[in-house]
Amino acid sequence: MRYVIVSVAKGNAGIFNNNIRKKVFDKFGAKSSKLPAHFTIKAPFESDDISKLDYILEKFCNLNPISKYKVHGYDHFDDRVIYMKVLMSKQGKNIHDNLINQLANLNYIKFNNHDGKNKIFHITIASKKIQKIFKEIYGYVQPIPCNFDCYFDNISIFKWENNTWILHKEYLFQ
Repeated sequence: MRYVIVSVAKGNAGIFNNNIRKKVFDKFGAKSSKLPAHFTIKAPFESDDISKLDYILEKFCNLNPISKYKVHGYDHFDDRVIYMKVLMSKQGKNIHDNLINQLANLNYIKFNNHDGKNKIFHITIASKKIQKIFKEIYGYVQPIPCNFDCYFDNISIFKWENNTWILHKEYLFQ
């Protein structure tokens, strides 16, 4: 089974991201993730049994507090991805990095530069075959105000089923 680990952006930032992705799709036909608004903790991976992962995340969230982050403005990865910038708090970054350390002990999880400790935290707006319309999309979103206070309050596992991501389980920080 294919899984992904994310933190869902809730509240106004999540609503804003879901709405702006829909507007960008309606105006430009540019697709994004089938996941709700989120920042990625671990990009998709395969496993037949994630019971140990479930245990690790349950315990981890029970032992760690909710932390803050800001979403402020936009940026991009080359002409491939347009995103909302996530400015993670020091506490949130420490919690994230401790989580990466624990998840790295699972033999089916391997981190790289895009989803390990040194990732660029972001919430994607458009990322599917946008190179030819990148400038138009980026020019469209740039003037739209994007400034939110958020909470790193969950870790969510989604599984790939029937050509979409389905929530497997959400773990809430205490």
